[in-house]
Amino acid sequence: MERRKKKRKTGTKSLIMVLVVLIIAAGVVLGYKIVTDKKNQETSATEENAEVTKKVEEKKVQIFQGEDRPIAVMIDNHKGAWPQAGLQKAYMVYEIIVEGGETRLMALFKGVDLEKIGPVRSARHYFIDYAMENDAIYVHFGESPQAASDIKKYSINEIDGIVEDGSTFWRVKDKAAPHNAVTSTAKLLESAAKKKFRTTSNKESVLKYVTDEVELEGAQGAISVTIPHSQLQTVKYKYNEEKKVYERYARNQKQIDWDTKEMVTAKNIIITFCDNYTLTDKENKGRQGLKNIGTFDGYYITNGKAIKIKCIKEARDSKTKYQDLEGNEIKVNDGNTFVNICPIASKVIIEAPTPEVETTQTNQTNTNS
Repeated sequence: MERRKKKRKTGTKSLIMVLVVLIIAAGVVLGYKIVTDKKNQETSATEENAEVTKKVEEKKVQIFQGEDRPIAVMIDNHKGAWPQAGLQKAYMVYEIIVEGGETRLMALFKGVDLEKIGPVRSARHYFIDYAMENDAIYVHFGESPQAASDIKKYSINEIDGIVEDGSTFWRVKDKAAPHNAVTSTAKLLESAAKKKFRTTSNKESVLKYVTDEVELEGAQGAISVTIPHSQLQTVKYKYNEEKKVYERYARNQKQIDWDTKEMVTAKNIIITFCDNYTLTDKENKGRQGLKNIGTFDGYYITNGKAIKIKCIKEARDSKTKYQDLEGNEIKVNDGNTFVNICPIASKVIIEAPTPEVETTQTNQTNTNS
């Protein structure tokens, strides 16, 4: 009897031990499964979040992003300065007439790293208006007396190649002076840091960029746009339907990048009709002024189409408003923009795909203040 009892006890203990082991094993398996499932869920959630983030990032405007403060650089547009470096990396380029029928360009850069920009030329006072409305550091190589006065008057953060220490700008040998002074974004930012300029900005862009492709409704065709700024300088944009951009020509020459030799193109073109005039000053060099305060006629051109717009600038340091004829702010494609400011009487020609439909823009009616 004693032996049987002992055997039963031993058997019961063994059974209990087996059950305990099985329970522990089941717990381990269950725990492992729970942990594994949780990890898989977390991985899946992370992947889903990453995918969502990627889609959100892709939906963000690319041409104007981040908190880098814009840098506005005066670019020489004399024939002796061609080709220029950096224009294709600018988010906006303003073209406005200067003395002698020439035009000068002001290229705006934001959050890009460029080893060469230029050739850089001297400041003109009305370009400062557009540097201010873009909250930009203003970069130039010399200045007119009017520009010097306005830079002081408006407390403009400026970097002037004439007074720099020699490391910010340099002259290249493959162009003749004065068309050979260049700089880089790294050197400009170094100079800005030394001068303790603000290098970040939370200001919104002048243009209302959208991520969905803008297809202008009720618009006229625009496969070619010709803009005569003066008898000397005529700009032409030809639409590349495959790439959905406009290729830029000046004085019947292709505009290419100095280093890459690639064609300079624009996703968007804005034309503003407002008059310039010759200044009467002691230097008598034929320098120009610009009647750019008020409401002016213009065009917005993108994706092979053009619409008439109103360009409204209420003060020199206020943002230009670009509106359709119903008074709505125009939506602009996410891409680089050339803003051509030309005289009211300029015979701008916008050509449609068929030769029967052609528009010549002359004698714009404007309300100036």
